[in-house]
Parts: sequence; C-alpha cells; structure tokens
Amino acid sequence: MRIGKVIGTVTPNRIHPLLQAGQFKIVRPFTWKDFKAAHAEGGLSKASLVPTGEEIVAYDELSVGVGEWVAFSEGAEAAMPFYPDLKPVDVYAGAIIDTLEISEADFQSLL
Repeated sequence: MRIGKVIGTVTPNRIHPLLQAGQFKIVRPFTWKDFKAAHAEGGLSKASLVPTGEEIVAYDELSVGVGEWVAFSEGAEAAMPFYPDLKPVDVYAGAIIDTLEISEADFQSLL
C-alpha cells in the first residue's frame, strides 16, 4: 500500500454495474522525498507534508473527502478486497489516514 492525498473527484457519465456503490477520486501519492523534506523542516504534520507524486484515479467506497489522506493498493491487490467478486479496479482506496507516525529510528534507516 501507498499513501496519498485526495485532490479531486472524477464523475464518469457511465459506470460498470459492479462499481456503482463507489466513487472515483484523484489521488496524489507521497514520495519518500516528501517525507524527508517534511522531516527536515521539523515534523510530519498534515500541513507540512505536500505530495509530489503523479496523480492517479482510485476507486473509493469510503466516501473520502478532498484533502484527506488515504492508503491505497494498486494492481491485482486492489481487487482482492472484493474477492470472490471480480471488480474491474486497478487502484483501490482502502483506508483513511488520520495520523501518521514514523519513529526516529525508522526515519534514519530511510535516509
């Protein structure tokens, strides 16, 4: 799973019948450089962290709002929460993130 920030909503004019229960959100992923930059500035607050990854569209059944952080899966893993149903999704927003904590030891191992 990766972490990203919801920056918008996609409204399709037609949708596959198996996807009618959800919405599509535009998500900008965080990169390790984003976390390093925020850590260098003094913390990982939501205000100080700005995602710089390339935007993707994620299927959302959680009703995530614009500006919220999500954990999302990609590829075959994105469809696994719906097994045994076969939903045609490639990116799935599976969790809303309220807080994120990374220990100093873990952070140093990333640097």
